[in-house]
Amino acid sequence: MSMHNADDKKHDDLRERQQPDTSAGYERSDVKARGILVFIFAMGVLAVVTAVLCFQIGKVLFAHMAKEDGPKSKWTTTTDVRSLGNMANNPDLQSKTGAVMQQFPTPQLQTDDGSQDLVNLHAKEDLLLENYSWIYQSQGKVRIPIERALELIAQSGLPVASRAEEAPLMTGDSKPAVTAPLTNGFARTGYELEAAQTTATKNKTVESNK
Repeated sequence: MSMHNADDKKHDDLRERQQPDTSAGYERSDVKARGILVFIFAMGVLAVVTAVLCFQIGKVLFAHMAKEDGPKSKWTTTTDVRSLGNMANNPDLQSKTGAVMQQFPTPQLQTDDGSQDLVNLHAKEDLLLENYSWIYQSQGKVRIPIERALELIAQSGLPVASRAEEAPLMTGDSKPAVTAPLTNGFARTGYELEAAQTTATKNKTVESNK
């Protein structure tokens, strides 16, 4: 009986120690200010370290880009756009923007099929194909007209290579037949064809009037 009373007393004492202290009117055992302060300090240190790291990475990247861009020239000058003011739609702003854009060269593109440059190029090619000209005068090498070259090839022929061993054809395959080309590989533009037709018509008219 005395042993049971002693055990009950121990349980009661333990239960009393486990009961929260409500004398202050609120629970004081859940909030630990030290842990909160340590967390805030750690977050501050992390923010400072991240800012310093990002700043150093930015310096390295800008230094690398400046090295890749090379020395500054008139094409790489920096323009202060703050002097342009607000992006309003007015002639003054448009003129300033146009002046800034004029610093960069525009590509020289040819969009016309009847470009005179192409006609001149074909005329130079015809001059080389249809006339004699020197290749290396010191070595006595001459470029001959293409018609004369064809005549020489027709007379003497081309060097024949040794016959290569041919593998047997597979089932369903056939030996390809080589046909003569239907073009000389030189195509005139529509502008040149129209100009040639106009010239031929004029010549016929002149001959008929004679």
